[in-house]
Amino acid sequence: MTQDEFPQGRETASPDQVASTRLQDFLHQTAERDNPGEVFELESPRMLEAHIQGSIWSKLGAMVAYKGNLTFRREGMLAGGMMKALKRAVTSEMTPLTRIEGQGVCYLADRGRQITILRLEDDTLNVNGNDLLAFEESVDYDITMHRRMAGWASGGLFSVRLSGRGLVALLSQGQPLTLPVRPGEPVTTDPNATVAWSAGLSPELRMDLSLKTLLGRGGGETFQMVFEGSGFVVVQPSEETPVLISG
Repeated sequence: MTQDEFPQGRETASPDQVASTRLQDFLHQTAERDNPGEVFELESPRMLEAHIQGSIWSKLGAMVAYKGNLTFRREGMLAGGMMKALKRAVTSEMTPLTRIEGQGVCYLADRGRQITILRLEDDTLNVNGNDLLAFEESVDYDITMHRRMAGWASGGLFSVRLSGRGLVALLSQGQPLTLPVRPGEPVTTDPNATVAWSAGLSPELRMDLSLKTLLGRGGGETFQMVFEGSGFVVVQPSEETPVLISG
């Protein structure tokens, strides 16, 4: 095609021109957005803004910035009573929590993962410990242990049971998908892709010897989570790195 054959008034942009953004446009596009009245709001799909007047719980290491008078205290070994302490000792602990206290605004994120805000209204939800970003002080939590197999524990084998009223922020690699679980129609998931499931479900851990991979390691077997009954299970379109728990 010759130069005369290009549409009139149309110019070919260089790669540098295509990739650049005016500074003022960038500042406008990335400026914080206020949503009065909400403790949690999304500044972007991967950045949570928490308005704190008192305290919240967050995933350890999730703070990227804050404003105001805030303090950060890692959850103590005996926080929540002796029973939780015993569970931590047995399970080698899920992802530790941080209590953020004071008055101010805190920005939370985790490796660029997508964030979803849920509102519990006297509901109960089980969440993979690694996929829990933050929750309000008004939400009760407990650690749920699932049966360990051959010393392997992936993301879904230890979970956090959340109940009560308040906001909860979940993490996922990409857009999560919710699958219904109905009587007689069980749903089987990869533990590393399982984000959360409803209160009435208790997953059974199975080992499928017919598959040719062990969590992608070529070991000849793999774990699966089988959900039966009535409820739902939330999965993500990416597998997280499995965690080895010494037995």
